[in-house]
Amino acid sequence: MLRLRYWLGVLAVTEMLMVPNPVAGDPQSIVERVHEATLENGLKVLVLPITKAPVVTLQIWYRVGSRNEKLGTTGLSHLLEHLMFKETDKLKPEEFSKIIQANGGELNAFTTADYTTYFETLSSDRLAIALDLEADRMLNLKLREETTEPEKRVVMEERRLRSVDNPWGALYEETNAAAFHAHPYMWPVIGWMHDIQETTLADIRAHYETYYRPNNAIAVVVGNVDPDRAIEQVRQAFGPNRPGAAPPVVTEVEPPQLGERRVIVKKEANLPAFVWAYKVPNVKNPDSAALEVLATILSEGESSRLYRRLVIEKRLLLDVNADNPLLSLDPNLFTVSGQLLPGKKVEQVEAAVEKEISAIATEPVSVHELSKAKNQIEAQFVFAQDSNFYQAMLLARFELIGDWRGLDAYLPAVRKVTAEDVQRVARQYLAPDHRTAGILVPTGPAKHAAAPPPEMLH
Repeated sequence: MLRLRYWLGVLAVTEMLMVPNPVAGDPQSIVERVHEATLENGLKVLVLPITKAPVVTLQIWYRVGSRNEKLGTTGLSHLLEHLMFKETDKLKPEEFSKIIQANGGELNAFTTADYTTYFETLSSDRLAIALDLEADRMLNLKLREETTEPEKRVVMEERRLRSVDNPWGALYEETNAAAFHAHPYMWPVIGWMHDIQETTLADIRAHYETYYRPNNAIAVVVGNVDPDRAIEQVRQAFGPNRPGAAPPVVTEVEPPQLGERRVIVKKEANLPAFVWAYKVPNVKNPDSAALEVLATILSEGESSRLYRRLVIEKRLLLDVNADNPLLSLDPNLFTVSGQLLPGKKVEQVEAAVEKEISAIATEPVSVHELSKAKNQIEAQFVFAQDSNFYQAMLLARFELIGDWRGLDAYLPAVRKVTAEDVQRVARQYLAPDHRTAGILVPTGPAKHAAAPPPEMLH
């Protein structure tokens, strides 16, 4: 579901104002208000003016993530994200962050399997400062052993905390690795520990020079700006940056799964847990909208199927979640996951979950249940537009898939989903033979907190 719940938590959006439904032709539609340009060097620029507050969010999206790596050098994209905050030919180590903070701004970055993103939020009249800094590090990043080796140790420690010593992180990682046999989604975004340790300066420099070029990037500006002026400011900052050769295309295709795969992970943990993963298509496929509705029916809110039956009524699970990877670049994993209550057996929980999924696959959901799920999706989608950050993210992610204008087709597609559609996709995609099941077996009390959502790494 566009990972709305996670992003809303990150953004701490506690009070949101209802706006008209963002459909094509509506003056409040995001797409109707976007201004687009492509610089001569290939940089795509998207500007969305929002005048309610004198702030602006700048996001620079690079079309590179762990999906663009190879075995032996996994984790390069995430490591490079860290090093992008170090130094350039013009800036001393850590000076980038200090300049943004001195101008009252906030900044961060994140790496996923599909992309790497850098962002700043600051006063609208200081947009040019952030643009100049981003253009500088796109072109002039200084990579030296003196800064690279310490940062590798930082990332290795991050991996220990998120995956090696974290039961949820380890469970997702092992399940992913079992679910994919050919596609680079099989390895973690942060990379395997040995690969991080053995990464060379030459590896990092080659990755930077291949992917950090304007023709492989998207600049998104959302906030209180004049769109023509903002596009000109982007042109002034990034225009001199030279384009690079087209990066290598990811051609790996995951072969069909011929039966259920199972993974047992034994780690220190407070409670057992499970992850069921099924390969599903992305937003380009007509079935994607029905899969969004299916995920919502299964686990969105306390009245959802799985939560009501397995958390409230049967008291089998502490929590449960279903997630559809709508905006993944390639077919990815629809997951159903949960943490068991003390004393409950994995076999008992798996049988109960399978019963609920089979029920949807064999009998259409009710009109009330279908309408409620669609309303939940639409409300979350509309409410989230109160955030400059989230609107920028939506534009970029749809552009990465193919075209930012596809954003306007999302809600109409959801509205057209029928009960028969939900039944069909549950039967087609969530079949037992298509499942990769990961089971967490505790070996003792956990030493660390739960892992973050598997897509996100900072």
